[in-house]
Amino acid sequence: MGHQNKFSFRVRYGETDQMGVVYHGNYAQYLEMGRVEWLRSLGFSYKQMEKDGIMLPVISLQMHFRKSATYDDLLTVVTRLTKTPVVKIEFDYEIRNERDELLVTANTVLAFMDMHTSKPVKCPPAILEKLNPA
Repeated sequence: MGHQNKFSFRVRYGETDQMGVVYHGNYAQYLEMGRVEWLRSLGFSYKQMEKDGIMLPVISLQMHFRKSATYDDLLTVVTRLTKTPVVKIEFDYEIRNERDELLVTANTVLAFMDMHTSKPVKCPPAILEKLNPA
């Protein structure tokens, strides 16, 4: 298992406080960016999943802050699948700066949900096929 993806971007000024440090609430968005790019690396998109009637709400989020990111830092989000998804999908993350210093570790759990019934559903077979090619 453990399919992973790396995604890099620069911290924008509006994501920082008056001291030039990234506001802690922005890290959840960085994790989302990592998940979107993780899916894209498999050939899928959140947009298409929603068109297909599947949404992925976050049901658990844990973050451990080790060091601050600052304005204009080049950050890399490493997004790693922890195990084969069934009804839930779980990711571990690392956010590092361009000096490869570990800034944040995190974990999220999301649930596959039918948008019309708001009921949990199994992971789409197409995603499982990409994760476990024959």
